[in-house]
Amino acid sequence: MSTNRGFVVERWTRLSIASSIAAVALLVVLALAPLLFAANIVDSLTTLFIYLILSVMWNALAGYAGLVSVGQQAFFGLGAYFAIQFSYYGISVYPALLLGAVAAGLLSLPISMLMLRLRSGEFAIGMWVVAELAHLLVALDPLINGETGVSMIALNAISPDDRRAYNYWMALVAMVGLLAVVFALLRGRLGAAVQAIRDDEDAAQSVGVRVLAGKRTIFLLAAFGCALAGSLWLGTSITFQPRTYFGIQWTAYMIFMVLVGGLGTFEGPILGGVIFFLIEYLFGETGVWYLVGLGAAAIVFALFLPRGLWGTIEERFGIRILPVGYSLRMFRSDFPPGGGAAAPDPQPSIKPGVAANESKAPPPVELG
Repeated sequence: MSTNRGFVVERWTRLSIASSIAAVALLVVLALAPLLFAANIVDSLTTLFIYLILSVMWNALAGYAGLVSVGQQAFFGLGAYFAIQFSYYGISVYPALLLGAVAAGLLSLPISMLMLRLRSGEFAIGMWVVAELAHLLVALDPLINGETGVSMIALNAISPDDRRAYNYWMALVAMVGLLAVVFALLRGRLGAAVQAIRDDEDAAQSVGVRVLAGKRTIFLLAAFGCALAGSLWLGTSITFQPRTYFGIQWTAYMIFMVLVGGLGTFEGPILGGVIFFLIEYLFGETGVWYLVGLGAAAIVFALFLPRGLWGTIEERFGIRILPVGYSLRMFRSDFPPGGGAAAPDPQPSIKPGVAANESKAPPPVELG
């Protein structure tokens, strides 16, 4: 009997299939939450969904495209600001919230033409400058009343129970939709291209990757997602104050969630968002010490767990819940006289679940 060894490329595994089914079941339960749970639970879940949107968007920008920004609060604030404007001119509340995010996303296109010319620290500081400039310009608008702010009065015309349910469902749909978009991008050629850009922009460009187009796509997506989170936050709080919505704490929260969960992983920002939500729920009323604790925790993770919780789990155990990347598994083919069937090798050559485009080999790139 002769033995032949080789590799088989896998994307869907038993774990990923079971996890996907569980995720669908969880979404069904979440969709019914306003009908099943108390008001405070529904409000808390709405806040959690907004945090997850922010976490996933910042991870897409920094973790996959390598664009580390400390100014994403610009789009968070602009989404709420444009929603106020649309509502003021007579558009219904929830269409106004969505259009506010769309307007901020469109504004990010000319911003990207300037910002994407910058690299590394220059880009990070440049985005912070953009956020501060947006803050100042919005505060000068007479409709906003400076730092005093303004309320989205049209929301008061909706009963509290209906408003709570509408906010919840809109946040849930937004979170699921943006997660699905990021998931689809990572499974396609664009996902491989932006990760190649993140690892070495010059090398990626030398083999034909459209660097500027790839970075711009992720930049626009992250801007729209953060703007949608800002408009959703306005829907829950009603009041808009420039200092609050354009505060750098929003980007600090995003960075914390991604660092704790796992930069450059799909599941990590989700885990980090849940952890941040629990920390805020338990210790948010402790004032300044809460912020000090967040900063200290972020430093500890950056020093001792640079890949975050989920990144460390993936690295050590090869666990992949959702099929974002590919896995390589060794198989053994035993050929008895007259032919035979291939048998899987019980000892995989690499850790099962490790994506091919996250191994030490260069990631696949988009050509043309």
